[in-house]
Amino acid sequence: MTRRLEAGPLLVTLGALLLLVSLFLDWFSGEVTAWEAFEAWDLVLFVLALGSIAAALGLTTQDVDLVDRRFLPAAVTAVAAIVASQILDPPPAAAGQDPDTGAWLALGSAVVMFAGAVLTFGRVHLAFTVEGRDPRRRVAAVDARGPADPTTDSHEAVAPPERTAGERTRGRDSGTPVSEPVESGSAAGNRPSEKNQD
Repeated sequence: MTRRLEAGPLLVTLGALLLLVSLFLDWFSGEVTAWEAFEAWDLVLFVLALGSIAAALGLTTQDVDLVDRRFLPAAVTAVAAIVASQILDPPPAAAGQDPDTGAWLALGSAVVMFAGAVLTFGRVHLAFTVEGRDPRRRVAAVDARGPADPTTDSHEAVAPPERTAGERTRGRDSGTPVSEPVESGSAAGNRPSEKNQD
C-alpha cells in the first residue's frame, strides 16, 4: 500500500517535540530551567506544543481533525514570538544571565515549526511516498511438457540411416535410392548389321 506523507506537518511535529524537550533543559546559565524561570510562559509553550502536535497529526492522517488546522499558523507564530522575546529580554528570575542550551533549542524548534507551517499552508508542497511491503507469493514451477514427451535426457539421440556407396538420393529429404541405367548385351546385339556394299 502506497502512502503519501506531507513534509510540512512532519516538521511541525518534530519542532513541537523539540520545544517540549527544551522546557526541561537549562534556559539560562546557573541551571535555570523554563519551569523555574517563567511564571506562565512555560505553561503557554507547553500547551502550544501539544496543540501543534495534535493539529499536525490531524493534517498527516487526514482522518480525524483533532484540532482545527487554522490553529497551527497562530500557534507557530506565538511560539516564535514568545521564545525570541524571552531570549532578548530574560524574565526577572533569570535577570543578568545568558541564554543556555534550552533557550537555543527552543529557538531552533520554533524555526523548524515555522518552516513546517510554511510548507503546509504555502503553494509549494514537499511530500514523501512510503510504499508498504508487497508479500511475494511463491508459485511452483509449471512444466509444460507431458510425461510422454521424449527428451534427450531419457532417450538416445536418433541418428540418420547409413547409406551404401552406390546409392544416391533424388533429393535432400528423399530416402529412395535411384539406380544407374545399365546397358545390357542383348540390347547391343539387336543393332542392325551393316551390309557390305561391293
